[in-house]
Amino acid sequence: MTNIFESIFASGVLGIGGFVISLAVALVLGAMIALVYSYHTAHSNGFLVTVAMLPAIVAVIIMMVNGSIGASVAVAGTFSLVRFRSAPGTAREICAVFLAMAIGLACGMGYVAFAAVFAVILAIVTVFYDHAGFLQTRDGGLQKILKVTVPEDLDYEGMFDDLFQKYTSNAKLTSIKTSNLGSLNKLHYNVTMKKAGTDKEFIDELRCRNGNLEISLAMLADTGEL
Repeated sequence: MTNIFESIFASGVLGIGGFVISLAVALVLGAMIALVYSYHTAHSNGFLVTVAMLPAIVAVIIMMVNGSIGASVAVAGTFSLVRFRSAPGTAREICAVFLAMAIGLACGMGYVAFAAVFAVILAIVTVFYDHAGFLQTRDGGLQKILKVTVPEDLDYEGMFDDLFQKYTSNAKLTSIKTSNLGSLNKLHYNVTMKKAGTDKEFIDELRCRNGNLEISLAMLADTGEL
């Protein structure tokens, strides 16, 4: 029983058999993690494919650089560049990426049994937290991001206060951005609606104030920020 938890590369030689086993296990576990992540979570197909393939990619890299310090440093530098070419994700997306990388590392070092046990345990814990309500948006999805476009010459300070008081329990201006060569201002708010089903009325009344310019109201991403 204990032998299955030993590295399949214990001999120090990378054979075709061990390579295929590690790659196959990494692909299967990556697909499992992608399915668990997609459970009750808004996602893109591209991200799911990335999570499914990432363990196999990391596993192959680890197998190729095994024992080579120079190659390891080069790979570490390459991975550091990815951070500057990617947009920040949600907390759950970052967790899924790190989980996929951890599984890939374990498979690349030959510990496929440990990788499988680790993936199954994390999958069970994730589903449990989801059913327990820990991964659901707070306030029943009432926290939202409001973006309002107003003319540059319009004094927006305090202009929407009565509407915020009517439809929201909390509203905070987070950023202001100019557009259209400075002729427009785009206001970003984090708001908490008082009750569900009032989005349309809220937007309609905002349109009467901003000259019927662009308005958007979206769910607050699960970033841990308010």
